[in-house]
Amino acid sequence: MDSALSRKGTQLVHKWGAFLADYTIDRIVASDLGRVQETVTLLRPYCNSCPVELQRDLREQCWGRWEGNTLTELQHTEQETLSRQIRAGWNFRPPGGESRKEVLHRALAAVQNILRTYPGKRILLVSHEGIIKSIIYHLAQRNFLPEEKKVLQKRQLHILVNSNNTLSLGALNVFPPSIAEQP
Repeated sequence: MDSALSRKGTQLVHKWGAFLADYTIDRIVASDLGRVQETVTLLRPYCNSCPVELQRDLREQCWGRWEGNTLTELQHTEQETLSRQIRAGWNFRPPGGESRKEVLHRALAAVQNILRTYPGKRILLVSHEGIIKSIIYHLAQRNFLPEEKKVLQKRQLHILVNSNNTLSLGALNVFPPSIAEQP
């Protein structure tokens, strides 16, 4: 669901902005949902006010009738269905929602289009956890199963490298010291 950036989220974005100010970013490409748009609005001045492009294909996974519920709520109300879906790995699909494979397909298509449109440019992609996980788990050849070791940390920077039109993983879980210092 579309939601606003929290106060804590706003503070984190400014810390991320201060970290990103040391890097050359040619363009920001982001989801068109509210929280991400707010994030980009706050980050842009730290990135030399580079151009911004919003893309619908970078929206979070559609959770169908589970939209707006927390994982804790779903564990209480939909325990059996949720458990079965989690064990489905890439075939995870919330009732009436989008599968992880579908998310991956649209996210990779969006990223490949960005790479074709802006060759050689440094792009900051701002999106949602489901999009980011799908791309990185695909590149890392993960099965999206609960027994796999957790790879990604929330609210981190993950670097993807494009070499000869082949996307690969760079550094994962880049964590600015200014954020690590907070209580």
